[in-house]
Amino acid sequence: MSDRDGFEQRPFALPPGATEVILVRHGASAPAVPGVRFPLVDGRGNPPLSEAGQAQGEAVAERLAHEPITRAFISPLRRTHETAAPLLGATGLQAAIVPELIEVCLGDWEGGEYRVRAARKDPVILRMFERERWDEVPGAESQESLAARTRVGMDRIVAETGPDATAVAFLHGAVIGELCRQAADSRAFAFVHSDNGSISRIVVSPNGRWLLKTFNDIAHLSVLARVP
Repeated sequence: MSDRDGFEQRPFALPPGATEVILVRHGASAPAVPGVRFPLVDGRGNPPLSEAGQAQGEAVAERLAHEPITRAFISPLRRTHETAAPLLGATGLQAAIVPELIEVCLGDWEGGEYRVRAARKDPVILRMFERERWDEVPGAESQESLAARTRVGMDRIVAETGPDATAVAFLHGAVIGELCRQAADSRAFAFVHSDNGSISRIVVSPNGRWLLKTFNDIAHLSVLARVP
């Protein structure tokens, strides 16, 4: 067979009529302090970004600024707004808020308490990861609730972005983990550990099927890790 009769391997291309959604986890937020709760929005802690989180947002903007993104989305919480700001400034895009994609509610441990208890290896949190259910935490949201509402939010993004187009959504760790779980049809917490400032990508075909293209891409953050 001659060379002209061969078929070379080619990089992935968006299928006709599909929509790509780039999921960006917000940058690192301000440290949690024992006994001092973050302010709440819709029952969720609402801290600002830390200096490290702001740098992660700048790195995300540099990574994505030249991609063919036509729509941008954020959650109702401050840390997604602040992470998105550099990219929005660079591209002129305006972000729409998707209430259904707010972070998982951690009930009695909202406002930073969860982070404090996680650092102290609270046995309830250890059990939560073993059983892969958020509602092991007192008063927290169920896995079923998170799954249902995030599906609604993702469907909204796809509908508003349209076919043959790419959107970016600045979201939260549990939300991104759940959306990736749905794309891969995996166990509940298989994708729960995404890094701050990481990029994951889901492609939604015209028939509604989801493809998890990438998860937790942090190549753009490597330069930050080398800064003393």
